[in-house]
Amino acid sequence: MRLPLTALFLTFLISAAHASPAPQPVEIPLASGVLHAQLYKPEGAGPFPTVIALHGCGGLGGHPDSVLPRYRDWAERLLKSGNAVLLPDSYGSRELGPQCRVKEMHVKARRERVADIAASRAWLMKQSWVARDRVSLMGWANGASALLWAVRPQSIARDAGPDFRAAIAFYPDCRISAGLGWSTRVPTLVLIGANDDVSSPPACRQMVEGAHGRSALARIVVYPGAYHDFDRANTPLHAAAGSLDAAAPEHGHLGTDAVARAEAQKEVAEWLAR
Repeated sequence: MRLPLTALFLTFLISAAHASPAPQPVEIPLASGVLHAQLYKPEGAGPFPTVIALHGCGGLGGHPDSVLPRYRDWAERLLKSGNAVLLPDSYGSRELGPQCRVKEMHVKARRERVADIAASRAWLMKQSWVARDRVSLMGWANGASALLWAVRPQSIARDAGPDFRAAIAFYPDCRISAGLGWSTRVPTLVLIGANDDVSSPPACRQMVEGAHGRSALARIVVYPGAYHDFDRANTPLHAAAGSLDAAAPEHGHLGTDAVARAEAQKEVAEWLAR
C-alpha cells in the first residue's frame, strides 16, 4: 500500500531530524605539513565552548567513516550540550593507519601529538565562533597520554591567549608520567576502570596522588569492575589478544560497562561546566 505524499514527506522530516550531524573537515597548519581534523559546531555565530578530542591508537576514522562511532557518539553528546568539538587526525594526516600494534611508533604521544594539540589550540584561538577562555581537552588511551604531556606546566603555550579550561583523560597510560613526577596546570580529570589491564589503574592513582603535592588540579575516578574502553557503546567484553583488528591493543580486555559509561558521561558534563 502506498503512503500518501504528505506521510512520505513527514517520514522524511522525522528521519532528517534524527540524522547524525555531519562533521566539517578542516585543515590546520603544522610546522611541517597540514593537520586534518573533523569539526562539529553548533548552529549560530557563537562563541561556543570547544573541546579538542584526541583519538586513541586505533586512529580517528576508518572506511567509510571519517569519525569512528565511539568518537562520534561523544562528539554528538558534547554538541547537544552546546560545545563545538574538534577532532584532529594525528595518524591519517601523516598517512598512517592504526598504531596500536606498531612497535616503533612514528607519532609519539609526547612529541607529535602534543604538537598537534598546540596547533589545534592556535587554530581555534583565531576562530570568531570560539569562546577562547573555554577550550578544553579530552582524550582516550594514547590521546589521553598525549593530553597528560600537554597539560604539564612545562608545556604551557607562549602566546597571550587563554590556557585550556579543563582536561579529561580516559584510561591513559600513566606509567611514564607517574615516574616523572607529573603535575598539571589545568584542572585534569582521569577516568579509568579498576580492571583495566591495558592501561594501569595503580600507576594513574600514583600519578594523581603524587601531583597533589605539586598541584591541586588533578582528580581520578576509578570505576569498579570496568575494563578498558568502558565508555565505548555496544562493545561486549572481549580479550584483545588474538584479535585481527589492527586498531585493538596487543593485550588486555576491552568492553562496555554500562554503569561506568553513564557515570562518566555525568562526570564529563560536570567537569566541562566548571
